[in-house]
Amino acid sequence: MKKIKIKDKIISDDSVFFIAEIGINHNGSLKLAKQLIDLAVINGADAVKFQKRTPEICVPEHQKNKPKDTPWGNMTYFEYKKRIEFGEEEYKEIDRYCKEKGILWTASPWDIPSFEFLENLNVAFYKIASALLTNKELLLKVKETKKPVILSTGMSTEEEIAGAVSIFGNDYPLAILHCNSAYPAKDENLNLNYIPKLKEKYPNFVIGYSGHENGITASIVAVVMGANIVERHITLDRAMWGTDQSASIGFDGLRRLIRDINKVPVWLGDGIKKVTEDEEKVREKLRV
Repeated sequence: MKKIKIKDKIISDDSVFFIAEIGINHNGSLKLAKQLIDLAVINGADAVKFQKRTPEICVPEHQKNKPKDTPWGNMTYFEYKKRIEFGEEEYKEIDRYCKEKGILWTASPWDIPSFEFLENLNVAFYKIASALLTNKELLLKVKETKKPVILSTGMSTEEEIAGAVSIFGNDYPLAILHCNSAYPAKDENLNLNYIPKLKEKYPNFVIGYSGHENGITASIVAVVMGANIVERHITLDRAMWGTDQSASIGFDGLRRLIRDINKVPVWLGDGIKKVTEDEEKVREKLRV
């Protein structure tokens, strides 16, 4: 498996890189965004991730004028998407704040202008959302930067995944994340057995997991199965208003998840059967 270096972080078989997905859970509030960054920092995440869209491009025409009931009153869906989108001023402050806190940040670009916006901010790496895996124009633009790319594979066929990977080529610093894109994803649809298959099929790339399930256990199992990147949505409160809040994890869930991910190598051990020092005492007492 190839290693990926993002700034001073190296992702390899010997580590797990944790991305705390803020996404749009900030609800357009820079104050909430900073609180979510703090949540990630306190619990030891390696990076936080946002989503960047140009609503004029990303909102389908048939959706633009649909009414939307929001905490800020009734508005059209297009107005709502504009309302929660961060611009240059907010992202410059996010960049400053993350540097102050010592955590990496990026955002998933959902269109070419959003990619160009993020490139002007010189993000350290790019995350490609599952929905954009088949957007060849975007993938080619991102490839030109030569920056590390983390690619989610939810709602995609094996042929579509192979097509996206082929755009980057075997020598590119690319990571591939297994993912189910339902929010939340049902237990029976997680299919974590696909992780070792991805590792076998794409030995040149880092393999990870982007989870949208309820709870934290499946994400720990994903690490046991070989995931070297884990991405989970985070929230201040799962009851908060917003489409992704219920499929996110709060402070205690994030704390326990990162704690237990770090324990996985300890739990797995070296695979050599031996009588441990603690067992020797029990052995002397119980063996006849």
